[in-house]
Amino acid sequence: MPRKFKPGDWVKLKGKQVCPKMEVLKYIPKKDAILGVVNNETYLQCVWYQNGNRNVETFNQNRLLKLTKTGGLYKV
Repeated sequence: MPRKFKPGDWVKLKGKQVCPKMEVLKYIPKKDAILGVVNNETYLQCVWYQNGNRNVETFNQNRLLKLTKTGGLYKV
């Protein structure tokens, strides 16, 4: 599966009205539990800030939408 995002892209979760704006950090390797194959091109590590706390989480690229309007992530 081709990569949809680059590090530094702004994304949000698909299908949610209220969700944080996140920045893509990198693609991470994740091992498939069924096949045992390492997948390097599907899972993204994203960061967002909420109430002054830095949150980092891993998402499947098919669950994310790319945002055209960027900026404002680091504002309090």
